[in-house]
Amino acid sequence: MSSLALILFALAIFTIAYIFYGRYIAKNLEIDPTRKTPAHTMYDGIDYVPARAPVLLGHHFASIAGAAPIIGPIVAAVFGWVPVALWIFFGGIFMGAVHDFSSLIASVRHKGRSIGEVIEEEIGTTGKFFFLIFSWTTLILVVAVFTIVVGQTFEETPQAASASVMFIAVSVIFGLLLYKLKMSLTLSTIIGLVLLSLSLIGGYIFPLAFPVWIWYAILLIYIFVASVAPVWILLQPRDYLNSFILYAIMILGLAGIILSNPTIKLPEFTSFHVDSLGSLFPILFVTVACGAISGFHSLVASGTTAKQLSSEEDAQVVGYGAMLIESLLAIISLITAAMLLSEEYSAMKGNPITIFAHGLGSMMTKLGIEYNTGKTFASLAVSAFALTSLDTATRLARFAMQEFFTKKGIPEERQPFMAKNRYAITLVSVGCAALLIFSGQGLKLWPIFGSANQLLAALALLATSVWLSRKGKKALYVKIPMIIMFAITLTALIVMVYQNIMTNNFVLTIIALALFILAVFLAIEAKKRLQQKGNG
Repeated sequence: MSSLALILFALAIFTIAYIFYGRYIAKNLEIDPTRKTPAHTMYDGIDYVPARAPVLLGHHFASIAGAAPIIGPIVAAVFGWVPVALWIFFGGIFMGAVHDFSSLIASVRHKGRSIGEVIEEEIGTTGKFFFLIFSWTTLILVVAVFTIVVGQTFEETPQAASASVMFIAVSVIFGLLLYKLKMSLTLSTIIGLVLLSLSLIGGYIFPLAFPVWIWYAILLIYIFVASVAPVWILLQPRDYLNSFILYAIMILGLAGIILSNPTIKLPEFTSFHVDSLGSLFPILFVTVACGAISGFHSLVASGTTAKQLSSEEDAQVVGYGAMLIESLLAIISLITAAMLLSEEYSAMKGNPITIFAHGLGSMMTKLGIEYNTGKTFASLAVSAFALTSLDTATRLARFAMQEFFTKKGIPEERQPFMAKNRYAITLVSVGCAALLIFSGQGLKLWPIFGSANQLLAALALLATSVWLSRKGKKALYVKIPMIIMFAITLTALIVMVYQNIMTNNFVLTIIALALFILAVFLAIEAKKRLQQKGNG
């Protein structure tokens, strides 16, 4: 099969899904453009700030995409390209996009609050208590691991480091032009993109070379500032401009595939069990992760995006559409692996970013772009995506901890210190991530992150299922994905418990058991609540 046929099929099926199934979901969620969103009713100039649809789509897409849809499909391709492609298509359309869209609307209808607070209202305080502990811990892991990845990338590629620093300055300028000087979005975007291009060029001219531990420290300081700063001055503008890098990579990738039409050389299917990962079920599904469905998306949707949604009319393109774009990116990533012979893939599989950059660099030569230039740009783009997820995760960790300490029915001035002081609570989150980073334990926890991430998706779907059921709606389009994700996640956790016991890794064994118990507990609590309301 040619890669051209695969990418054209992907474009067609995702477009059809957005038009028809996306509208079906929107109708069932009762999207109402006249209903005021929390961005307006709870505006505070810091977290609750209405954003125009293109800006919010850029923020949301850049935040949820990161490097995961690039890395996941390439790693999972060891099972063969067909099962990976099928899961991306099915999961992205019927599970991932539904998960993101429903999580966003559930949060908007609950005053822009997180999935944790939705769980509290729909399932109970105890459910929220455990969910917030779990989500905060997962986010700290994300911060630690992405800081390590970005720091190592900056050490190895000083050009990416200097370009990223300049890009941050450009983002602040863009935010000031758009929100303070009231410049039009079009003109602000043009200026921002010109400055962004100059920052990429400047990265090549003025590389910043520091030891990795210095980059860790700089990144930790940066994410602290980014988490407490108003979203309009850094988070919104940087993610919006960063989305253009992501769009550029996708457009160049699509054009390269269409013009070069590389032959798919990787086997359609290899084996149900591979030594490097394990069994196809459930490991393939948690490895692909963000390319099909990701619980991290629900934290982004309910943590930052819901607080910036200007109109419910924008929810379909932001919630459902962004996930389909990410699935398309996952297919492009899969093709960069599938165009390799098995021997070539085996030689490069230790570094999926290298495979992605090599594949795009090769295809871009058909566009007249020199191989090394294309490869370097792809590497720079991946590091930019990882940095986006990094500061978004830090802000979400702050939200989770604030919700944990907030006491209902008490005025803000009488709330506990850790509930109202965003500086102190961010310092705690960043400090815990720093302990993981400098202790060298961060990456050792990574094998369990895939399952933890998918468990978040199952729990978010559980929360929206209960919410819709208590409103008297059947909502099978949410409940079926929830059941599937619970089956995948719980099976994966059982496998991990067994594997870690066999290797005497008791830390990961305890974490896997804790996640398993949490998932079962919340499912039982949800069933009790539904039975109490007569909807069981």
